[in-house]
Amino acid sequence: LKTQNQHRDSIFNFLQRENPDVICFQEFYHKENIELHIGKTALKIDPKEQKVEINNSYLDYDNLVLATGSKPRELPPYAGSAIKNLFTMRNLDDANSIAPYMRSGMHLVIVGGGYIGLEAAATAQKFGVDVTLVEIDDRILKRVAAYETSDYIRSLHISKGVKIKESTGLDKLEIVDNKVQSATLTDGSNIKVDFVIVGIGILPNTELAESANLEINNGIFVNDKCQTSIANIYAAGDCTSFMHKSNLVRLESVGNAIDQAAIVAQNITKKNQSYIPKPWFWSDQYDLKLQIAGLNTGYDEVIIRKSENEQISHWYFKGHELLAVDALNDPRSYMIGKRLIEASKSPPKNQLQDKSFNLKALLK
Repeated sequence: LKTQNQHRDSIFNFLQRENPDVICFQEFYHKENIELHIGKTALKIDPKEQKVEINNSYLDYDNLVLATGSKPRELPPYAGSAIKNLFTMRNLDDANSIAPYMRSGMHLVIVGGGYIGLEAAATAQKFGVDVTLVEIDDRILKRVAAYETSDYIRSLHISKGVKIKESTGLDKLEIVDNKVQSATLTDGSNIKVDFVIVGIGILPNTELAESANLEINNGIFVNDKCQTSIANIYAAGDCTSFMHKSNLVRLESVGNAIDQAAIVAQNITKKNQSYIPKPWFWSDQYDLKLQIAGLNTGYDEVIIRKSENEQISHWYFKGHELLAVDALNDPRSYMIGKRLIEASKSPPKNQLQDKSFNLKALLK
């Protein structure tokens, strides 16, 4: 470990001068008889000898857990560079580096219209930063949400003054004295820049797993016990991939990491538990809380529900099967949708479209 981690969802809150939550203090590890190695790097796994090389020493193991997480994708021309005002947003160090730029009158270009890019835009706008967000796809959130959700969130950002350029990529950055001065976009426009945030996805950290010749498939591949291709080596969190409903998936969420970690602990202690994904996710942007339950992979229809108080939710179906729900400032629909999905229940579409219908009746 390099440092003790903070909850990822607090990073943007930290930029708004809220205190980040430390997951556990040093005293916790001591009390629980956990030996913590800070500032040390695991270099290589020897599965035959059941040893992990750490700096100039080795740790023996009976069972090994890989929770190596992920790293942000970098812009290919600038990967590994030390450009002073070109940032990714992944940890507290990133937030500390970006914080001085978050002030009125600064000009920010965000590359990527996913949740990280949009949350960065919302945070920057609150500080009075002039924000331009560019997305190479024809709409924001295309990889993860239906156009109904994209449209809602796009309209929200535009209403706050954020400039969103879709079907537009970054052509080049003008760099002087190791700092970005301007950005030229693929539509030919040139934008003055004080800083750039890149949010174009993440890559699983698989290097350590590769040293043990574990199976890699868009992540460290695990079975329903969270075991890798070597039975006494487990993996959990962003670094893993697994099969779900005949699809290879990798879930980049707090919920998945917590749930997989619990399964790993139970199986190491001989509880013989299988991991059944119950995906959930959230995103806070301005006064919007978007809550998502389920996975929308393969959906062919979206039902829009407006409740009587004008809260909105988008329900994803494949045929008559409910796959996922996007709830926009609608926690009631989120909780009911989540419970329906976990119980493999699919509500009649006409009832969802009837704003007078009490969704809670579907849970009986």
